Amino acid sequence: MLHWLGYQLIEIYGPFRLLKSHLFLIGFGTALAAGLTWFLLPKLWNRLPSDQGKLHAVGANQSMGKPVGAGVILVPIFVLVSLLVLPIDLRFLEVLAVILLVMLEGYLDDRQPGGWSEYQLGLIDLGLAFLAAIILCQFQPMHIWLPIVKTDVLLPVWLFIPLATALIWLTTNATNCTDGVDGLSGSLSSVSFMYLGGVLYGIVGHQGISEYLLVPYYPDGTGWATLSFVMTGCLLGYLWHNAAPSSVLMGDAGSRPIGFLMGMLVLASGNPFLIFVVSGVILLNGATGLLKLFLLRFFKIGIFKKVRYPLHDHVRHEMGWSNTQVLVRFVLLQIVLTPLLLLFLLKVR
Repeated sequence: MLHWLGYQLIEIYGPFRLLKSHLFLIGFGTALAAGLTWFLLPKLWNRLPSDQGKLHAVGANQSMGKPVGAGVILVPIFVLVSLLVLPIDLRFLEVLAVILLVMLEGYLDDRQPGGWSEYQLGLIDLGLAFLAAIILCQFQPMHIWLPIVKTDVLLPVWLFIPLATALIWLTTNATNCTDGVDGLSGSLSSVSFMYLGGVLYGIVGHQGISEYLLVPYYPDGTGWATLSFVMTGCLLGYLWHNAAPSSVLMGDAGSRPIGFLMGMLVLASGNPFLIFVVSGVILLNGATGLLKLFLLRFFKIGIFKKVRYPLHDHVRHEMGWSNTQVLVRFVLLQIVLTPLLLLFLLKVR
C-alpha cells in the first residue's frame, strides 16, 4: 500500500519518494513488526490458552501454565504490516490468506486439551501445502536453478506441485518440532528468514547480481524478501518475551505458519535445495525425527534407535546441555554453516 502511495504523493512532496524504495519499506516494515509484536504481546497474552506440557519432552514441566499460542497475535501483525509495505499483488494476498489459515489450524490445536492427532494435523498441513504450491506456480511451469548445474530448469506444473507440497509440509512440521526450548525455534527461524531475505532481495531479486551469478532473475524477489524480513521483525519482538525464562510460547499457532512461510520463500527463491542452506539445523533437529517415526511406523524400520528426537531433547537428556547451551550452539551452527553452504550453492556451478 505504501509503495503505491509513494507514486501518488511524490508530486506533492518530494521526500515521499522514499515510499517507492523497496529497501526503505523493508526496513520500516521490519522495525514496525518488531515494535508492534513487542508492545502487543504482553497486552494480549492473558487471553491465550495455557500450556499443558508435551508428553515425553525434556523439561516440559517448566513451560506448563504459561500462555501458549502467541502465533495468533504474531501472525496477524505480520499480515497487517506486510499489507502496508508490500507492492499490490494478488499472489501476495493469497499467500497471506493461506498463512492465516495455517495459524488458525495451529491455534485450534493449541486450544484443544491434548491437541489434535498427528494424522489430523498432517492431513490438514498437506492440504494447505498443496494450496500454497498452486499459489506459487499459478498453474504455470516454474523456472528453478540447481546446485552444480549452470542453466536453469523448467519444471512442469504436474511435477512442481507435488514436490513443492512435500517441501512446505516438511518445513512446517520440522519447525514445529523445533519449538521446545525457550527462544530456539524463534531464533533459528529468524536467522533463516534473514538469510532468505538477503537471497531474495540481493541475488534473485537483483538483475545485475543474478546475471553475474548465473541464476534466474525474479522481478517479484523484492516482494518475497519483504515478507521474509517482516516475519523476522515479528520474531525479534516475540523473542524479547520468549528469552529464557520465557513469559509466553508461540505454540503451533506460531511455529506452523513460520515453517510454512519458510518453505514458500525457499521455493520463491527458485532453488529448493536452499532449505538445507538456510534451515539445515531446523531440519536436522526436527525433520530427522519425522523420518525416524515414518520409517518405524509404516515400514517397521528402526534407525537412530539411541537418539532422542527432537535432537534438542537428546543433547539435553543424554549430553547434559543446558537450554542456553542448546540455543547458543544451535544458532551458532546455523549462522556459520549458511554462508559456507551458500558459497557452494552459488559458485560451484
